[in-house]
Amino acid sequence: MAHARIQYRRVHAVIRRAAASVMRRRNRFPGWINAAIDYVADHPQGMLGKIAARRMGVPDVREPLAVSTVANRRFRLLIAPMNYSGQGRLWSSALEESSTSIAACNMAVAVPGGFSFPADLVVPVATYHNSRDWQVAQSEALAVFTHVLVEAEEPLLGRLFQRDVGREIEWLSARGVHVAFMCHGTDIRLPSRHRELTEWSPYRDPTMYTARLERLALAHRELIDRSGLPVFVSTPDLLADVPQAKWCPVVVSLARWQLPARVRSAGDPLIVSHVPTSRQIKGSDLIEPTLTSLDNEGIIDYRPAGGVASALMPNVYARTDVVLDQFRLGSYGASACEAMAAGRVVVGHVLPQVREAVRRLTGLDLPVIEATPSTLNNVLRRLARDDSELSESSARGLAYVGAVHDGVLSAHVLREHWLDPTMPGSL
Repeated sequence: MAHARIQYRRVHAVIRRAAASVMRRRNRFPGWINAAIDYVADHPQGMLGKIAARRMGVPDVREPLAVSTVANRRFRLLIAPMNYSGQGRLWSSALEESSTSIAACNMAVAVPGGFSFPADLVVPVATYHNSRDWQVAQSEALAVFTHVLVEAEEPLLGRLFQRDVGREIEWLSARGVHVAFMCHGTDIRLPSRHRELTEWSPYRDPTMYTARLERLALAHRELIDRSGLPVFVSTPDLLADVPQAKWCPVVVSLARWQLPARVRSAGDPLIVSHVPTSRQIKGSDLIEPTLTSLDNEGIIDYRPAGGVASALMPNVYARTDVVLDQFRLGSYGASACEAMAAGRVVVGHVLPQVREAVRRLTGLDLPVIEATPSTLNNVLRRLARDDSELSESSARGLAYVGAVHDGVLSAHVLREHWLDPTMPGSL
């Protein structure tokens, strides 16, 4: 039996790798093949959809059916099911710290090969998709909560409601649960609109398959508009895609990132790191020729850190002078905030309208040093010559994340625009 289970898992691992390879090459396929793949994804209850779901694996019947639990307080809140960059857990903690009336927790689906972040409940992907017992048990658990924040418009209960988030919301609302949306990025960002914002947009890349992203973003926006429920975005650029949304800043645990940092000696190369969660989205290929050239000249010491586990990143940043963030989306997110919390200088491409939104909503200037793939060479040369700019930018970054991304503002936004603006302790 054990040998059979191991073989089964190996087969499914091969299938998952093959599926990932297919997704990377989709823009090269004929239209009819892409249409067929999209049809399967859009019809999860069809025969082919059910077969596709089985590639996620078979739930391990030996594992207990863990479900979300929460303390009995006036406000009982769940954030689920994505936990990108650990934000579900961090927002939950920020809310609990803001008031003794709030009990908050999060749930996340464990995606094989994905980054691992702390969560109150981690559900194996096979269980989430293919365990009817877990889906029913979790649905019963959700009825205990007063509020549920749905991340990225993804279903909370796998296939229980045929992956229909609208039906899940109706079911929760009928039980008195207040629901809101948290948009994260590709779930709501419209490729056709973003292409017009910046010449570096990833959606201009001919190798990126954008047809399904466009349809999903439109469908998610339609769901949000139709529901009339509160909606939040985790990064300020997404306000252009969902104008009625409120920006709920990502949260960083400041103490976790503030390790003793290296002291750069005069004449040393500038140690530069780049940590792409997605090379195509962050523009890694656009900047690496510049980095290689500067490294060969001895101007910088380039240390790519892709694929490094989240738990090890504070040590990576402690040995770094400059962290290169995003160069295609025109925004910033959790990675940039973590680097600033570590006292690192952050360089990236942020659109003027995003910087203006940050200034309008916080009263502060975003301390990410502006650079595009075309200007990065000159920017890094300037920083390598000017220790004073490095130290000033580092100080501004620390002050900024302490004011905007420590969780206090995020908890206030969620309370003010969803939970209860009259709660004691409001800003």
